Amino acid sequence: MDYQLLAYKQEDGVAYITINRPEVRNALSNRLVDELEEVISQIEKNEELRAVVITGAGDKAFMSGADIRELVERDAIIGRKHTRQRQELFSRIENLNIPVIAAVNGYAIGAGLELSMACTFRIASENAKFAASEVKLGIIPGAGGTQRLTRLVGKAKALEMILFGDIIDAGEALRIGLVNKVVPQDKLMEEVSAWVKKIKALPKLAIQYAKESVNRGANLGLEQGLAHESYLFALACTTQDKKEGVAAFLEKGRRTLLENNI
Repeated sequence: MDYQLLAYKQEDGVAYITINRPEVRNALSNRLVDELEEVISQIEKNEELRAVVITGAGDKAFMSGADIRELVERDAIIGRKHTRQRQELFSRIENLNIPVIAAVNGYAIGAGLELSMACTFRIASENAKFAASEVKLGIIPGAGGTQRLTRLVGKAKALEMILFGDIIDAGEALRIGLVNKVVPQDKLMEEVSAWVKKIKALPKLAIQYAKESVNRGANLGLEQGLAHESYLFALACTTQDKKEGVAAFLEKGRRTLLENNI
C-alpha cells in the first residue's frame, strides 16, 4: 500500500508509525484506518521487531479524534461497521507480541485517546492533553474508550471523563494512571528511545508472555488468569532465554562470592 496519511519505517528492530495529517491535527479518517491495518499486518509478520512506537506528526497533536467530516455521514449501519473495524484494529495493536509505546506529543482526544490506550505504554510531553469528548458530539466513545479507560483509571474517573468530556492535562493524566511518564516536549523521543533500549535488552519471549498474561488476565476471573499465567510460565521455562538468564545470574552470584572471599 502507498501510505498517504502516515509515515512508516523500521530501524534497528523497532517499527515507527507517525500519523501524518498535521493539517487536521492527525484526525483519524477511514483511509487512515485502512493504512494502519496494513502497517499492523506488516508488523505482525515481522519476527525481528522488538518494539513499536506510535506518534503524531508535528508538535500539536498525537491524534485529535475522528474526522468530523466523515462522522456527519454515519448512520446506525455505517456507525456499527466503523466502530467494529476500529475496535478490532486497536485490539490488534494492544495484543501485538511486542510492546507498543505511544509518544503523545499534544492532543489525544476521542479516537486519539483510544489509540493511545491500546498501546502498552504512554509517554506524554508536558503539552499533551487528553479527553474522551465524544459526548459533546452527541455520541459515545466507539473504538474501545468506555472499556479501556475504565480498566486503566477505574470506573469513577472513567465515568467523569466520558460523561463530561473535559480535557485533562499531562500532569492529571499521570496522577490518575493514564500515562506512564511525562517529559518536556523536546525530550519526548529521547525518553521513548530510552524505553525502547530497555525493552531490547530484555528476553523477547519473556516480554511477550508477560504482556499476554497481563492483557488476558485483565479480561478473565482470577482463577482463569492464574491458570493462564501458569501455562505461560511453563512455556517460558522451555526457552533458551531462560537457560541463559538463569546461568548468567548464577555466574554473577559466584563471581560476587569470589570477589568478596566468601
